[in-house]
Formats: sequence, C-alpha cells, structure tokens
Amino acid sequence: MHIFNWQKAEEVVEAGKFETMNGMRVIRIPTAVEEGVLYLAPEPKSPHGVDVTPDGKYMVVSGKLDPHVTVYSMAKILDAIEGQKWTTDDYGIPVLNFDDVMMAQIELGLGPLHTQYDDKGFAYTSLFLDSAVAKWKLGGDDPNAYALVEKLPVQYNIGHLAAAEGDTVSPDGGYLVALNKWAVDRFAPVGPLKPQNEQLIDIGGDKMQVIYDMAMGIGEPHYAQMIKMDKIQAWEVYPEVGWDPIAQAISPNATKPGEERIERNGNTVEIFMTAIRSHLNPEHVEIKKGDHVIWHITNIERAPDATHGFQLGGYNISLSIEPGETTTFEFDAVNDGTYAYYCTEFCSALHLEMMGYLLIEP
Repeated sequence: MHIFNWQKAEEVVEAGKFETMNGMRVIRIPTAVEEGVLYLAPEPKSPHGVDVTPDGKYMVVSGKLDPHVTVYSMAKILDAIEGQKWTTDDYGIPVLNFDDVMMAQIELGLGPLHTQYDDKGFAYTSLFLDSAVAKWKLGGDDPNAYALVEKLPVQYNIGHLAAAEGDTVSPDGGYLVALNKWAVDRFAPVGPLKPQNEQLIDIGGDKMQVIYDMAMGIGEPHYAQMIKMDKIQAWEVYPEVGWDPIAQAISPNATKPGEERIERNGNTVEIFMTAIRSHLNPEHVEIKKGDHVIWHITNIERAPDATHGFQLGGYNISLSIEPGETTTFEFDAVNDGTYAYYCTEFCSALHLEMMGYLLIEP
C-alpha cells in the first residue's frame, strides 16, 4: 500500500523541490523519501480494493488470493512513521512493518474485492469466487471485535458493489447493489454474449435479502454511486435559452429566433440553427464538398421534457438537445450529395415534419 503525506507533498512543491514533466509537477522518489512524503506497507496477496472507513480511521484492503480482509489503522501508521519502524526497499522507500500497522484480519471467504459500509457499524465485502456478499462487524481499536456476521449468496461472480452512500463519511444504510460480472444462466439465451447482472439487496434488517435483479446489456459494471433523492436538485430545463451545460453559462454560439444564419469564411462554414416543435431552422443548408462545417443548434423550448434530437444521415452524427441547451459539432464534408437531417425525439404531433436537407455541392 502506498501511503502519501499530501500535506508534506504540498510543502515540497511550494519549496520548489520538484521537476516539471509533460506539464506536470513531479516529486522524484529520492526527494519523496528524504522529505517524508512516501511510505509503503505490505498488503495481502494480489491486493485489490482499498476502502477507507466512514470515520477515516481505518483502511480495509482485500486480497484476491487471500480469504481475509486486512484492516489497517491510520493511528498505527502514524505511530510507525514517527517511530521509524521500517525497512527500506531497493529504491530506499520506507516499508512499514506489517504488524505495526495492521489492526485486524477477518476471514470472509474466497476472492474478496471491494468493501462498502452502512450506518450501523457494519462493512460489506464482495466475494468474487464465493459469489457472495459478506457482512462483517467493524471493531475499532479492538482486534477481537471484528467478526463475520453473515454471507449472502448472489449466484453470480460479483465484482464491485455500491451501498447507499456507502463510501462517504455518512453512510445511509438500507440498500446495496451487487454489480455482477456475469449473469450466467439467469436470463434467456440470445447469443454467445452473456449479459452482466445487478442485484438490489436489502441490508436494513437483521438478515440481508436479494429483492430484485436485472440484466445489463453493457460491459462489466464497475464503480457506481447511490445517494438520497433529496440531494438531487435537478433542473427541469436549463436556466436560460442558449445554455452550455459544460461551461454552465450562456454559450457564445447561442442562437435566438430570427438570428438563424449560415456564415462562410473561406472553406469554413458555420451554421447557427434553432430547434422548436416542430421546426429546424434553417431547413436547407447548402455547402461545398471539402468544407469544414461548424454547426450550432439551440433548443429554444422552455417546456420540461421538450427534448429534441438531431440526426444527420451519412455523417454518423446523432445528438440529444435538452430544453434551453446549445450544442456544437464539427465535421468535414468529404462526400457530396443530399443528406436529410431530422429530429429523433418524438416531440409533437408534427414531429415527422421536423426535418431539413444538407446539400453538398460537388
């Protein structure tokens, strides 16, 4: 485990004891050792997840080839550093003695990977080979108080897992999602590719219980977050027409009704378009083969859920433009011909009339 004193690293950088490489400030290992920035601590075989407890006092490390999880104490790490209880590796980096920094080891099962926490002092670790979730008790500074409480089979090879705010300083408890790598035979076979699978687990009672599972048609699910709904203060529409969601401000390319236009500067053509039920304006865009095209579209709707799509045939361009949003895309007109563009979101009874043509002259 690599242990960095980031406050010390900040002091080292402020003192100018760094090199700039590819635009990044880098502290060399000899400097990091000399200044007390970097330390190492032994970990179990083939370590995987490193997860800090909500109080910030302990770190839980899983070893894929070790049936235990190992709990490290931050206080013990600081004591070992203060007492210089270390050996050095071939690069001179201090390696803290394992017994001096380890608080406890708890045998959970085969293939432990990642750990999440609840609000009642329990930890939950995924067991890849056991295909299970292990619930275990956190023991604080008492090594004997750590104990396995329960193991719940999840039927599939679980990798990551996400508890409700389970990697924050204030876990919510209640529910946990198992992110499984393979669904195996749970769902109808539709080809060689097996779907991934998620399972919702109730962890609010005395016993864990799988209450729902579903397939996922994407690659192996990794990190996920689960938060309380009341923390989401979502907009129904963007604050103003012409909003750039990335800049969180009005886009300089925002287009108001009546300002739609096509501008040419040499071989660069810039298009300023508006979208509203059920019209894309301008309806016809004429350019020349070889032009570089910069296309801005502003959805001038102010009604919630008045999302418009934009599909440009022949150029592999497909957009979703939310109410009030301005978006920009660019491409080179490498092929001549006539190409339809149209809205791909059913937005009104006249949705099918929301289209136009790009005419590319040879």
